[in-house]
Amino acid sequence: MKTKLTDIASVIRSKNSGPYELTLDIIFNEFADYERVKQGGFINEELICSLYNVTRDKIIGIYAFDPAKAIKVTIKRPLCSGDLGETDVYGAQQHAPLLGLEF
Repeated sequence: MKTKLTDIASVIRSKNSGPYELTLDIIFNEFADYERVKQGGFINEELICSLYNVTRDKIIGIYAFDPAKAIKVTIKRPLCSGDLGETDVYGAQQHAPLLGLEF
């Protein structure tokens, strides 16, 4: 049986990490769920490339932070925050692709 990320994470968000980077945060409700996702390697470069239509060289890092039960992903923004044609100045609406994940 698959588990929806939205059922096991209390926070799924995105935000700027400076004008050229975007950070995705997933903070889990329970340590056991965090460990299962972390140990399973479900949040990986292949997944991020697929969800965000980026190449691996655009991924700055995927980090697990045990004290917060959190996984953080930082990628290069396709356009600088505030650039002509850029649609989310604060990067606050880029987490949507994560909402449909199931493990």
